[in-house]
Amino acid sequence: MVVFTQILGYAARQVSRNYLRGLFMDSLRLHVKGGVGGMGLPRFGGIGGRGGHVYLVAKEGETLKNLSSKLKVHKIIAGEGGNSSQTQLLGKLGEDMTIPVPPGVSVITDQGVKLGELNEPGSKLIVAKGGIGGCRETGFSGQKGEALHIHLDLKLIADACLVGFPNAGKSTLLKAVSRASPKIASYPFTTLRPHIGIMQYKDLRQISVADLPGLIEGAHVNIGMGHRFLKHVERTQLMIVVVDIQGFRLSPKHLRRNCLETIVLLNKELELYKPDLLNMPAILVVNKMDTENATEKLNEVKPLIKEYEQTLATVSDEIRPEKAFVFEAVLPVALRERNVDEIKLLKEKVRTVLDLHAEKKAMKMRGEFPDSELIEKLKQETMQRIPTLV
Repeated sequence: MVVFTQILGYAARQVSRNYLRGLFMDSLRLHVKGGVGGMGLPRFGGIGGRGGHVYLVAKEGETLKNLSSKLKVHKIIAGEGGNSSQTQLLGKLGEDMTIPVPPGVSVITDQGVKLGELNEPGSKLIVAKGGIGGCRETGFSGQKGEALHIHLDLKLIADACLVGFPNAGKSTLLKAVSRASPKIASYPFTTLRPHIGIMQYKDLRQISVADLPGLIEGAHVNIGMGHRFLKHVERTQLMIVVVDIQGFRLSPKHLRRNCLETIVLLNKELELYKPDLLNMPAILVVNKMDTENATEKLNEVKPLIKEYEQTLATVSDEIRPEKAFVFEAVLPVALRERNVDEIKLLKEKVRTVLDLHAEKKAMKMRGEFPDSELIEKLKQETMQRIPTLV
């Protein structure tokens, strides 16, 4: 089990309130209710109109924050079905309610039942059915519609995500490789809400990268940012693990973790949250190589990272994960220096790993298996020699 640091008080005071005041919202609870069916007309066998349904539809550009602000109350009720009459034996259908939501939303009831997901713009999901109109089977009495509380749980969709402890340099990296402008400062929890940047290439290729709130020990059980961060990792294709060569220490009250320990702890947190995430390809970025004794520390940790799976056998049982990261490339950088060659190499590696793993996935879906030539290409393209730094 991960060694938990005493951070509950710190995280709650310093992060949660500021986060909730932010512009980003990734969860919203609504009460939805289908319309009541119209009354039937026993004398003539008339059937009442069905009550309206409540639908959710994915719309590009929509946000949960915007949806919340547009609703006076978080209660959505569809229209009632029309009553049967002598002049209209079939009552009118109740008006359906269609609610726009951002792509990437999962819909879950208060009881934990997953109703569905809306991942593509235009996709539609019924969340509360209207009651049937009065008819012979119901004694010509219109029936109530479904009523339930639902949670709209947004998981960001991006090609790659930045994973790391606070202040490792994730926001600096995003700013360097894209036009995104996340807030950057020299204190933990710089990122209070997710940011997405777009890496652009000369051939007009675009790759989206999500910068997410920093992990801390215990995040898998919702300490600190907890699941508010981890759930966003699930819908990306590549993890870019960012670590500080000097290690990490949340505050003077907490243990200092060296560079290798931060990698191991990130590995463990992801495994405890959802082991399948470790099947995702990963790139390791060792940042802050412009700091004191960085080269010496890199030389110490370099062979341990190279044989990372074997290295795990030597770490404490308390922090050792069962399944290891598989790094496709290891890149030492000094992001604050904004070195053009380093940034270019990083962007090339991200693109190469994404493309090659997409090809492997496509071959698997076709029932094919990568041949030795493709496997060798993958190894050659993602192989990165750590340079000697002066």
